[in-house]
Amino acid sequence: AAAGPAANGAATAAELRRKFLRFTNIMIYRATDKVKRDMKYALALTAFSLLLAGCSTAPKPTAETGPGTYRVNFETSRGAFVVEVNRGDAPLGADRFYTLVKGNFYDGARFFRVVPGFIVQFGIAGDPKVHKSRDIRFQDDPVKATNARGTLSFATAGPNTRTTQMFINLADNPRLDGMGFSAFGKVVTGMDVVDRIYSGDGEGPEQPRIEAEGNAYLEKAFPKLDFIKSAKIAN
Repeated sequence: AAAGPAANGAATAAELRRKFLRFTNIMIYRATDKVKRDMKYALALTAFSLLLAGCSTAPKPTAETGPGTYRVNFETSRGAFVVEVNRGDAPLGADRFYTLVKGNFYDGARFFRVVPGFIVQFGIAGDPKVHKSRDIRFQDDPVKATNARGTLSFATAGPNTRTTQMFINLADNPRLDGMGFSAFGKVVTGMDVVDRIYSGDGEGPEQPRIEAEGNAYLEKAFPKLDFIKSAKIAN
């Protein structure tokens, strides 16, 4: 799964508003009635506005809206395969993937985690600077499509922690549906290529080191890993 802590629980805006109102009451206790009203209103309004901004869970814009359906052509060191994306299955994931592919983010990326009979994972850019610039969390999609063999889902470390990493299911993995992994696309041609992606290093590559050192680390420590030559939106 992708690196990153799970989202922590937070107090509701109403609870925080009550705390701040109690605080402002104490601070202006000795003021005159008129000043008290003015100060209470101004302080409470400012504090509450800041709290609402701090508590907001709205994501930063990280994607442009993609077509309702589109295909992506993958050229890899093992061969070619094609992914078809249906935006209706997971619109946020589909849009994020569309934006990353258009920006050539996956070109050169290694398939760094391959578990036979389970998944093939990728999505950390070969250049650490590029990865850092795109490593932005976005919100989850409700699970509509099951994690069947050949489908793609974004990796996650908890609610609303998806970024750039994703995996291809090598088998039917319906248990992942209940864990919040929302499939957004499917390999429609070349699944035999995906099945042959090098799996000899298993889960050996360390994700923090890949993010920090990029392909320089993988090429030295895990030179047999297959990789993406290019991923392009089909015309």
